[in-house]
Amino acid sequence: MTKVKGKWALITGASRGVGYQIALFMAKQGCNLVLHSRCIGHTERVMQDVKDLGVKAYPVQAELSDINAVQRMLDEISEKDIHMDIVFNNAAVQIAYRHEFFKTPVEDFTQSFLINTIAPAMICYRLIPKMVEKGFGRVINVTSGIKNEPEQAGYSSSKAALDKFTKDLGSRLEGSNVMINLTDPGWCRTDLGGPHAPNSVESCIPGVCLGAFLDDKKSGRILHAQDFSGMTLEEAVKKASMMEG
Repeated sequence: MTKVKGKWALITGASRGVGYQIALFMAKQGCNLVLHSRCIGHTERVMQDVKDLGVKAYPVQAELSDINAVQRMLDEISEKDIHMDIVFNNAAVQIAYRHEFFKTPVEDFTQSFLINTIAPAMICYRLIPKMVEKGFGRVINVTSGIKNEPEQAGYSSSKAALDKFTKDLGSRLEGSNVMINLTDPGWCRTDLGGPHAPNSVESCIPGVCLGAFLDDKKSGRILHAQDFSGMTLEEAVKKASMMEG
């Protein structure tokens, strides 16, 4: 199992929901964190909580629909001379639930793809080459299991594109100590998932973080977080290591 103590992880959308749970869990393992939100002020609570757990943390902000803002955020991280060992591309947007799905506006697709697909891809392109150079890296792209719901076409198709991007890029990293995988938290009660979701947000732990701890040099798989709910990290890593891709 990979040890993350003293390493640095970037978490997008870290101020709430699944991102907040990822931040707490990684801090408990001794991982230092770069915590992203759309606004620095949104990260105040999570910054304090992870620092209380004894790790270093640094806040960054970017509107992920603005690729120039994403690049500025990455420039800022580089200028701080922080080498990112781990990336959780967690932030996402679900624009609306379109009951009249034949009237879905094009903006549902453009905004969804910018935030849910293109921004994670740009982060990967910027940070993975340095991981390859150093000989270590873990990237976990957060996806969704939604299917057969044209009411959420912008969101679900942008996540499907993220899946394809991750699997294709992973084919070039297979067998190396830089791994890129997907995780599906399941339908959780968050601002995005809504109050009627069947799973508590805490139930995505440790599964949603597993990609950071695996060391089997396999990329391009989907790890369904709810399959590991209630397990210890060690139990979850063992189970994931025995699963097919």
